Amino acid sequence: MGAERLRVAHLADLHLGFRQFDRQTPRGGNQREADVAQAFARAVDDLLTQRPDLVLIAGDVFHSVRPTNPAILFLFQQLQRLRVGLPDAPVVLVAGNHDTPRSAETGTILRLYEALGVVVVTDVTRRLVFPDCAVLAVPHQALIGPERPALRPERGGPRYNILVTHGDLPEVTPVGQVPLEFGGAPLSRDELGIPHWDYVALGHYHVAHEVARNCWYAGSLEYVGLNPWGELREAADHGRSQAGKGYLLVDLPGAKVTFRPVAPARRFLDLPAVHGSGLTAREVMADIEQRVGDADPPIDDQVVRLVAYDVSRGTAADLDHAAIRGFKARALNFQLDIRRPESQRVTGAGAPGNRLTLPETVRAFLAHRLLDADLDRDEFVRLGVQYVEQVSREDRG
Repeated sequence: MGAERLRVAHLADLHLGFRQFDRQTPRGGNQREADVAQAFARAVDDLLTQRPDLVLIAGDVFHSVRPTNPAILFLFQQLQRLRVGLPDAPVVLVAGNHDTPRSAETGTILRLYEALGVVVVTDVTRRLVFPDCAVLAVPHQALIGPERPALRPERGGPRYNILVTHGDLPEVTPVGQVPLEFGGAPLSRDELGIPHWDYVALGHYHVAHEVARNCWYAGSLEYVGLNPWGELREAADHGRSQAGKGYLLVDLPGAKVTFRPVAPARRFLDLPAVHGSGLTAREVMADIEQRVGDADPPIDDQVVRLVAYDVSRGTAADLDHAAIRGFKARALNFQLDIRRPESQRVTGAGAPGNRLTLPETVRAFLAHRLLDADLDRDEFVRLGVQYVEQVSREDRG
């Protein structure tokens, strides 16, 4: 620091320790947890090349308030790399909803990283003053407390004023769209006071998104949200496609924002839908095989979804399940999402909508609910969905 111009790195939603699917690395760890860690390591590589003057991490550093030991150690290693490689650049980390214990008596693991010289803000708002800027750091806990802090810069002080916080602007998620994340503290443009700041760094929404010229969500570094397929669509709408994950570099004055892509460990492939109305099981299966065969890149080691609409229960039972098991063995995860005729929703000019069924919504929510690290998430999700489906059958009976 100490220059007239200031370059700020804005990251958010690392979700270290995130686990998904049952595939393991050669060393016995969860493969998706390793993917998420690798994404942050790649971001640190780029930060050391870009050499910002200030690094902001806008919440949800871990996926759970009690992360795994490998995740805790990994963050130590990566923050140490930043502190050694960028000794003059402060690193400011605010807690998000995933980092915040539900009980005030429960401590937060994030304070461990203060030993590295990282500024960690976990419960109350802090104004941090550096030579060229003042940072108002507002954690999730401060936003959900009985008295919200005034999100305005103080008069006087350094040249630049920056706000960093973790919360939910409802305007970012269109009405009726499946949310990308639950549990955020609600925010509004008026509360943020965007025109008063040189830059506002937000976390919680998992797609890089411009709220205003000087106010952005950085997005997550990997697909760790409730609706990765919605994130893919959002990224495509912004022209980012599979390069839609990364972080932001912000040059002040003027808040010139540059998106820095971080290459994912694997692709998320949402294959073209199959429409099974009036088709036999053999015909539906032929369409499924064609979609898989045309996949670019091939489905091997990727995360794949294929939605099949208007497929009856009997037709689904007669599909070639040995072939489907083969697809599942090739991909890191292959989801054949069969929608029965009564489950399909139509929006707009007759296109299939994005509304989830109740079991799907429950599965998505439970898959990302905060859990202790020693709980079996797969079994937790399975039981939750089983109970919902059982109640639905009893209601219909």
